[in-house]
Amino acid sequence: MRYWLMKSEPDVYGIEHLKAKNGPDIWEGCRNYTVRNFFRDDMKVGDMAFFYHSSTTPAGIVGTMRVAKAAYPDPTQFDPKSHYYDEKAPKDGSRWLAPDVEFVEEFKEIITLAQLKETPGLEEMLVVRKGQRLSVMPVTEKEWNIIMALAKRG
Repeated sequence: MRYWLMKSEPDVYGIEHLKAKNGPDIWEGCRNYTVRNFFRDDMKVGDMAFFYHSSTTPAGIVGTMRVAKAAYPDPTQFDPKSHYYDEKAPKDGSRWLAPDVEFVEEFKEIITLAQLKETPGLEEMLVVRKGQRLSVMPVTEKEWNIIMALAKRG
């Protein structure tokens, strides 16, 4: 099993949206080749991910989710009415992929980016590095365990 951190703006799609689904939902709209490659090559059913609220104050981890379905062609790339439409996407759907995720847990308190930066053992975590802009990134098992311990204290 692998671990991930997946970012979304809460006013666009927050943990409450996923929780309300009462089942798997598509993680759509990622338009970065590194993220596409993570989805295609590394992310597997059963992997766990932190749900990170971005572009908000404070930004941070608000809960966990599980990968419920392996990545498949993101249907929004073909929908001209979608914000994520890509007129150059090949018809085979190979350019942009999306997995399905399912809600696992909402934390009692947000674990803020500031907390992550101050927590020993998380210095190398991708989300705390300057210039790191990926919306999906791997998390080590050690980082996962440190953050889960922080969540249990909250």
